[in-house]
Amino acid sequence: MQLSPLNQRRWRNFKANRRAYWSLFIFSMLFGLSLFAEVLANDRPLLVNYRGEWRVPFLKFYSEKSFGGDFGTEANYKSPEVECLIVTGGLVDCFDAPVEMISAVDAGTFDAATEGYSKGSVLWPLIPYSYNTINDLGGAAAPSAPDARHWLGTDDTSRDVLARVIYGFRLSVAIGLFVTFVTSIIGIAAGAVQGYFGGITDLIFQRALEIWGSVPELYFIIIVFSVWQRSLWILITIMVLFGWTRLVGIVRAEFLRARNFEYVRAAKALGVPDRVIIFRHVLPNAMVATLTLLPFAISGTIGSLAALDYLGFGLPASLPSLGQLSRQAQQNLQMPSLAFTAFFTFAIMLSLLVFVFEGVRDAFDPRKTFR
Repeated sequence: MQLSPLNQRRWRNFKANRRAYWSLFIFSMLFGLSLFAEVLANDRPLLVNYRGEWRVPFLKFYSEKSFGGDFGTEANYKSPEVECLIVTGGLVDCFDAPVEMISAVDAGTFDAATEGYSKGSVLWPLIPYSYNTINDLGGAAAPSAPDARHWLGTDDTSRDVLARVIYGFRLSVAIGLFVTFVTSIIGIAAGAVQGYFGGITDLIFQRALEIWGSVPELYFIIIVFSVWQRSLWILITIMVLFGWTRLVGIVRAEFLRARNFEYVRAAKALGVPDRVIIFRHVLPNAMVATLTLLPFAISGTIGSLAALDYLGFGLPASLPSLGQLSRQAQQNLQMPSLAFTAFFTFAIMLSLLVFVFEGVRDAFDPRKTFR
């Protein structure tokens, strides 16, 4: 698709801002990798070769019976008995097999071909733990320090920190982008209507904003979650309800200023519909000032989500959360790796987002040109 000359100039200006360009590249790479979190960090194998048939346990449910076991529940792929069933093709009663054979299978030194069996194999992810996997620390206390098995250690419930960071990063960024997108649409539309029409419309909107802005968000969340159970979509709805007012003021001011310009008066005199004047003529000029607030809007949304999780009023406990990691770091000062992980995750994520949106803002500003 061919870009218009105006958008080509904007893209050239964005690329000329090296900090913003490389921040976009790094952030896109990190967020793109997190979208495949189930492939990077999972407590189920990516592929299993059983009797010459390839299976994908991380996408599909397989019971223990499907590997020659006795139970209809999901197979525990880290169990030595299940590994034995996969390697031997289910032709050996691994639950009654000698301990030496199961240990050899678990260590990868058992050669099923020499016993006349169909040898299988298991391909594990790079991080063989999911965000909710309770790990066996071999008698060590949780949280544990980083080691060869857990690169960033474990939290106070023996869950792998790196896996939780990957899943929590994806969830935090996705929520931040979604909430910012929805609140921006609502806020820009409300500010445009106020500023363009003015008069009684502007007066009613302003009084309603003053009343709604006086409602304390934290108390409202506490009251809601005391009535209903914590839910992801309830939390997103509340964040949208309180976040859309962030852009109304600046968009309203831009429309109040532009409504008296000569080209707007000429368009009205020619009978151009109001919606065309708003979206085609006035809104593009107001977007520069609006884009100035977007970095603060998205970083503020992610920060608010982390703060609510830290206080215990955010995401459900079953979901991965960076705010929960920060709270665990505060509760376990004897394990500084938790604090360093939480700090650098937030610092890198928010810094990259701010740099990217600064580049977008400057690219849309017709007064700035980069060489």
